Amino acid sequence: MWLLSSATPLGWLNRMIQFKEKSRKAGDENVGVALLTYPVLMASDILLYQTDLVPVGEDQKQHLELTRELAERINYLYGGRKWKKLGGRGGALFKVPEALIPPTGARVMSLTDGLSKMSKSAPSDQSRINLLDTKDVIANKIKRCKTDSHPGLEFDNPERPECNNLLSIYQIITGRTKEEVEHECRDMNWGTFKATLADALIDHLLPIQARYSEITSDPAYLDQILSEGARKAADIAETTLNNVYQAMGFLQR
Repeated sequence: MWLLSSATPLGWLNRMIQFKEKSRKAGDENVGVALLTYPVLMASDILLYQTDLVPVGEDQKQHLELTRELAERINYLYGGRKWKKLGGRGGALFKVPEALIPPTGARVMSLTDGLSKMSKSAPSDQSRINLLDTKDVIANKIKRCKTDSHPGLEFDNPERPECNNLLSIYQIITGRTKEEVEHECRDMNWGTFKATLADALIDHLLPIQARYSEITSDPAYLDQILSEGARKAADIAETTLNNVYQAMGFLQR
């Protein structure tokens, strides 16, 4: 009964949208253990490095809520004076992270289905814009993306998910307000808007692609940065792990 309570990871899984969606796709008899352990492993990856803010989309918010609950639970059970009695410094073992969710574009949807999230794991490459897509590929994807037959363009019409998604993408990459985009695009037809959106995407990704090319052209520099980052991360992780071992009464390494 304890395992099924809402205050445990398994109880949380029963409430998590992504878990429900993926288990439904897999079928009740084909759900692997990874589907059960993944949210807890994700929480570990966050807590291990004493994270303050976690940039997530709306669909990942529940993962962070689970992470926060686990951190608070462990801090309560093993932190503070209990840890100090075992020779530790006392206080919280984990920082309780906050979600960093952008006001616009927290969940970008697929180019082929305005009701599904844009994802790198989607079977069709047509459903997404990749950071390294060429100009021609971007233009072709936007030209072929799903739209509707309604006149004009508008935000927030539940009957026009693709329209809302494409306008939101345009708003994000141009840095304009929602009102500015509405004023600019409301009387456009799809052909005109798609060309405008494609050009904006190409311009937005150009400096990112140039920087990527610059970095990958110098493998030694890239290896150095990766090595330094790994060392810094390992130092933080080792301190956190040793503190948890101590507070929970495990033998120190």
